[in-house]
Amino acid sequence: MTAKLTRERLNNHLWRAADILRGSIDSSDYKNYIFGFLFLKRLSDRFGEEVDEHISRGVDREDAEHDPDFHQFFVPPRARWDRLGKVTQNIGEELNKACAALEEANTTLEGLLLGIDFNDERRLGDGRQRDNLLHQLILHFSEIDLTNRSFSEPDMLGRAYEFLIERFADDAGKKGGEFYTPQRVVELLVALLDPDEGMRVCDPTCGSGGMLIQSAQHVAQKAGKKLGTDTINLTLHGQEKNLGTWSICKMNLLLHGLPDARIEKGDTIRQPKLVERGELLLYDRVIANPPFSLDKWGAEEAAKDGYHRFDFGLPPKNMGDFAFVQHMVATLNDRGVAGVVMPHGVLFRGSGDGQIRQKMLEADLVEAVIGLPENLFFGTNIPAAILLLSRQKRTERAKKVLFVHASEGFEAHSNQNLLRAVDIRRIVAAHRAWADEERFCRVVDIAEIEENDWNLNISRYVDTLEPEEPVDVASVYADVKRLEAQRDEVAARLDHLLRELGYGG
Repeated sequence: MTAKLTRERLNNHLWRAADILRGSIDSSDYKNYIFGFLFLKRLSDRFGEEVDEHISRGVDREDAEHDPDFHQFFVPPRARWDRLGKVTQNIGEELNKACAALEEANTTLEGLLLGIDFNDERRLGDGRQRDNLLHQLILHFSEIDLTNRSFSEPDMLGRAYEFLIERFADDAGKKGGEFYTPQRVVELLVALLDPDEGMRVCDPTCGSGGMLIQSAQHVAQKAGKKLGTDTINLTLHGQEKNLGTWSICKMNLLLHGLPDARIEKGDTIRQPKLVERGELLLYDRVIANPPFSLDKWGAEEAAKDGYHRFDFGLPPKNMGDFAFVQHMVATLNDRGVAGVVMPHGVLFRGSGDGQIRQKMLEADLVEAVIGLPENLFFGTNIPAAILLLSRQKRTERAKKVLFVHASEGFEAHSNQNLLRAVDIRRIVAAHRAWADEERFCRVVDIAEIEENDWNLNISRYVDTLEPEEPVDVASVYADVKRLEAQRDEVAARLDHLLRELGYGG
């Protein structure tokens, strides 16, 4: 019996695929090709596995191989791996045709692979170079079996995909932050929002889909289910404006066994797509890590917004943070809660941002402000904060805001800091306890925030300075007397020596 494929071996093999392209194309580009190959191989291998399963149950081979009704995703003959592995010339063109055929046969995959051009001369070089690179990748992916029966644990492929996304984000540097939020930050946000089965969850700037997947994982664990194998009663929606990132997100969700997630393409502020009969869809939980302080975010379009998303005020033209926050609030149902990662500037900036912040506080929407450590995110080392916003606070939380000073709890690394599991647990516990904890968190009345001109800077409400060590006066006095005695002894000896030398009296 062939040994099961372990997560470590799968991760290492997938990452070595990047070595084939590294040096030939830019690191921010080759992720799409690796993800494309992984997706093609997985669908083809799983299709073949389903064929074998149906034949073993008595289905005719012809039907098992050519009837789409027998498969979750039907793989046409020209997209099957055994055929692609035999192509030696014009491989890029054949791969593009395979992707087109796959999308044509599966409406749920529409647009997913067409954004990947395997025949791109600008990125992959001339015909001979392209054929060489693509042939190497086909041979490399042919070495691993991506059927369910080969995996040593459930959701292994989904976790491998997350591993790749994180490695690509790290490799891409600043650009990596555009599509990936560090996993521990995602875990913290989801734990704070605590979604349940039957809820509707949305990420309006969903990137590679990590927050939606973690929401599903959280709900699955609470229900004692396994993501990827058990049915999870959870509606997942998202929107992403970058076409390549949208594709990555869709693949990510599919590989995690979440094919029903609705992920729209487009700019959330300029053209929200999650609408129904001319109205924004509403959600129980809205979660996001929008781009920080985005310039040219769509102020002109927002001024004419027909969805009443900016009733608290129009953000500055060159600072779009509160545009995303207000969009999220506008998409909450009457009991909804939102969690959003923001730069610290939203806590204290004046002018337009200050007016929006004041109105949101007066409307009692702000539930908690949580300060995070610096250097957690790809592409920036600035510290960020989490805002929790609630449409209907619990009675004891009304007209109050919890401030959490969590910027000192992390594991330091040479290039990036990491939240630890213990840090996440402490923050979540503080939010649930809703009580003061010296130099860590404090519950503050809205009236006190008003006295501070609606400033939400955490250091105004939580004493973040380390206390001075208490002074032992008796010990200090004893040390002084001891030092004085030593001084007097040295002076007496010096006086004696001087007299022997004929100086002094």
